[in-house]
Amino acid sequence: MDIQNLKGTHWSARKVDHIYIVSLKNRSNIVEALTDFIRNQNIQAGEVTGIGAVSEATLRFFNPSTKNYVDKTFKEQMEVAHISGNVAEIEEKISLHLHITLGREDYTALAGHLLEATIQGAAEFIFYPLHTRVVKVKNQEIGINLYDFEK
Repeated sequence: MDIQNLKGTHWSARKVDHIYIVSLKNRSNIVEALTDFIRNQNIQAGEVTGIGAVSEATLRFFNPSTKNYVDKTFKEQMEVAHISGNVAEIEEKISLHLHITLGREDYTALAGHLLEATIQGAAEFIFYPLHTRVVKVKNQEIGINLYDFEK
């Protein structure tokens, strides 16, 4: 078993064989810190899952009838019940695509595409890199980026 401890500006990680366990620093931006992590580790494709707590989050919702996105920011302490997503290449740039489910103090939940969130407490993730190149291209009919395995 190969184990390495790694450290970035807003994250620390342990690599066990080919899987990463990642912790983000309190008050960090989740998307910025994880983007820094995947670029630092040269992760081209893969899956990510995580949990934690945030004090602010901006979510995005896609309306298929208009092909437009609606963004909304929530400023309150929330539990990150689940983050899941993938890593792929979009327009020649490695990108994260994350969805999040947030638990509120009244035990209701919010969910959507994660644009950004500020950690207030903890944020813990597991990355499962894939040793391949995966490209997403905008599908004009649908209005979103989809995998294109011909690229």
